[in-house]
Amino acid sequence: MARMSMIEAIRSALDCSMAADEKVIVFGEDVGYFGGVFRCTAGLQAKYGKHRCFDTPINESGIVGAAVGMAAYGLKPCVEIQFADYMYPAYDQIVSEAARLRHRSANDFKSPVIIRMPTGGGINGGQTHSQSPEALFAHVAGLKTVVVSNPFDAKGLLCAAIAGEDPVVFLEPKRLYNGPFDGHHDRPVTPWKKHPLGEVPEGWFKVEIGKASVVREGKDVTVLTYGTMVHVAVAAANEAGVDAEIVDLRTLVPLDLETIEASVRKTGRCVVLHEATRTCGYGAELVSTVAEACFYHLEAPPIRVTGWDTPYPHAQEWDYFPGPQRVARALKQAMES
Repeated sequence: MARMSMIEAIRSALDCSMAADEKVIVFGEDVGYFGGVFRCTAGLQAKYGKHRCFDTPINESGIVGAAVGMAAYGLKPCVEIQFADYMYPAYDQIVSEAARLRHRSANDFKSPVIIRMPTGGGINGGQTHSQSPEALFAHVAGLKTVVVSNPFDAKGLLCAAIAGEDPVVFLEPKRLYNGPFDGHHDRPVTPWKKHPLGEVPEGWFKVEIGKASVVREGKDVTVLTYGTMVHVAVAAANEAGVDAEIVDLRTLVPLDLETIEASVRKTGRCVVLHEATRTCGYGAELVSTVAEACFYHLEAPPIRVTGWDTPYPHAQEWDYFPGPQRVARALKQAMES
């Protein structure tokens, strides 16, 4: 086992996968010589050569379109979109080609394309470097959607995604690259190398896609969340003094219904938490799922805590960001209902 930041864990997953399978290739804007804007691919071009780790033009549609073609011919492309906010020009390629190639070819062709994207805010990136577009992918049949919250899961899930045969959108909360973030922006950040989940196997391993993780057990209320909000939820529960059970979904599609149902049926209450905007956010799907599967076990209506329905603000970032105080109020409201 080694101590790793999330950046190092992602790099290690790519390294292990490239070493294990020569069909795995990595490309995107600045990922080759420079090693990526967040350094997640640093050293891979020097180790594996320019034919397996290379830079592309600033053309997200071209990056994903080329990846789909390569995958159809048997390669396993793992591409990086520099920020999730930049994926919109590639959305047609993701939805119309990558997600549907297996279906429309009657399984003659597959599309094992991994699309890595740094996501979310908390870095003073403003509206064009802070978006959380996971619901746009979860809505598309044929895609798997992963959102990681720690280095261990980041490496294990990325290894599993690359080893599979389906297209995966792999979302990496950039605020977590160097350490867990509990929403207290005015406090020092603990680096991952001092956190238990910063301990990661050095070799290849996988975390099962479609399996959630209960990161904090409790009996009073269930919190369903993912990504950065996992750490915010833990801080909020501790500060509010609420015995909350916190479920890190890890993968939005496929969704671990068994773990969700077991937790909500045990607690009878549910708070859904995500950083993305509220209307038609993934939280709405979670609330609907809980209502359908656990209605007769609920003691109170499910509550959503989300970002606001506005572009991600620069100057008022921490008013937008669902911090521990807002989450703590929701936990108390759930208990009082």
